[in-house]
Amino acid sequence: MPMSFRSHPGAARPLALAALSLAVAGALALPQAADASAFQLKENSAKAMGRAYAGSGTAGGDASVVVNNPAAMTDLDGTYFQADVTAINFSARFKGTATDALGRPISGGDGGDAGTTLPVPALFFATKVSDRVHLGFGFSVPFGFQTEYGNNWKGRYHGVKSKFQSLDATLSGSFDVTDNFALGASVIAQKTSAELTSAINYNAIGLSVQQGIQAQTAAGVAQIQAAAAAGQISPAQAQAMIQAAVQQGQAAAAGVAAATPMGVDGYARIKGDDTAYGWQVGAHWKLTPNDKLSLNYRSKISHTLEGTGNFTRTPGYDMLLANPQLAASLPPFAHTTGRADFTTPATATASYWHQGEKFGLGIDLAWTKWDVFKELRVQYGNTQPDSVETYNWRNTFYAAIGGDYYVNDKLTLRAGISVDTTPTYNATRTPRVPDSTRKFAAVGLGYKASEHFEINASYAHIFVNQAHVNATSSTGDRLTGNFDDYGNLLSLSAQYKF
Repeated sequence: MPMSFRSHPGAARPLALAALSLAVAGALALPQAADASAFQLKENSAKAMGRAYAGSGTAGGDASVVVNNPAAMTDLDGTYFQADVTAINFSARFKGTATDALGRPISGGDGGDAGTTLPVPALFFATKVSDRVHLGFGFSVPFGFQTEYGNNWKGRYHGVKSKFQSLDATLSGSFDVTDNFALGASVIAQKTSAELTSAINYNAIGLSVQQGIQAQTAAGVAQIQAAAAAGQISPAQAQAMIQAAVQQGQAAAAGVAAATPMGVDGYARIKGDDTAYGWQVGAHWKLTPNDKLSLNYRSKISHTLEGTGNFTRTPGYDMLLANPQLAASLPPFAHTTGRADFTTPATATASYWHQGEKFGLGIDLAWTKWDVFKELRVQYGNTQPDSVETYNWRNTFYAAIGGDYYVNDKLTLRAGISVDTTPTYNATRTPRVPDSTRKFAAVGLGYKASEHFEINASYAHIFVNQAHVNATSSTGDRLTGNFDDYGNLLSLSAQYKF
């Protein structure tokens, strides 16, 4: 079908940023969690999980303090090697509707269960160097998630697959300032990687082009009418010119509509990674022979994720790009490099433990500074403009209470509950982050096989408040509905003390 755009060279320019924001910035959004709010993970200790992480820095006998509070290594008398693994099963199901920029229903199902089952490993080594000095090394996964909807689900323009993780290598040391007070510090090397995909709504881009053509046609008609009113051309000439301009505009718009039919999509796939460094400091007090208190602060870690963007185009969109009048203003969706700044948040934790003869009771309070995630700005290696997605997340808190019951010298039973608030809210929540406030209930047991060897196992269920979504993509596609989420965690650990 012949198409002419010569009278409308700028028709598509206003949609370039919006289209790229959908395909790349939307794809690079970093959402959905497993245990803690957003995509924070606490799963680095089967022993601590059994009491909902209450007393995480003060209960004693747990080498995970290498990464949770280095000062608490003061309680580890000897050399410890500990390995933990947690299986995370998280479910997220959507119910609702989707419409495009014109209010037309978007085809597709609800996406199925977007959750997954993933293992989260952790490894720790801690040793007492002298009467007052301890050193430790840990490997852990403090942030991570993976969700995936069906490729043709109704929210595909907001996101299809999302995979994100941060891997930490932590070197820690502690010093006993007095017999009852210790300080600790850590250096953290963190590698963060992301792989995210979404569909590209070429029909929405075509609609924007058609609107631009219509606007320019209307502007041209107004100019002709003004010339006729000023006596520069005759009424007959004006009528003929107006008719020609309208016919040309209609033909061009019809050609664009035929090239970008509804439901014929492209696909965007983004991958990137970065390694950056942070730190943490901790303090540990033995308040009485039976009571302990610890404080820990972990710094934010700033990343610049660098990688590639890969895109698929449709034959119709290739036709639009082949037109020299549009090529300069349409996003090319060509394979390119890209970069996006992202910061994993700072956290502060207070932990308390009371030790009795037959039981131990712990409390944890944690604060996470999620407000560092204000926006996601993506810069590209080609001529495409930056794209920006606004999040403005809020800071969150985590509160837990739990404890141990010592059946005998070998067997320990555990239980705990917690609440974890969400950084998301209705104004900015998206299907990539269908997060809401969570409640956590856990049970566990520990078995001391010998003076040197101990095993622990825990199970937890996560209850998630219904997450309401009313999100509009950069190309005007609207997704409205609710997410029903829940999680199950099973954790195992083995510890050997030399």
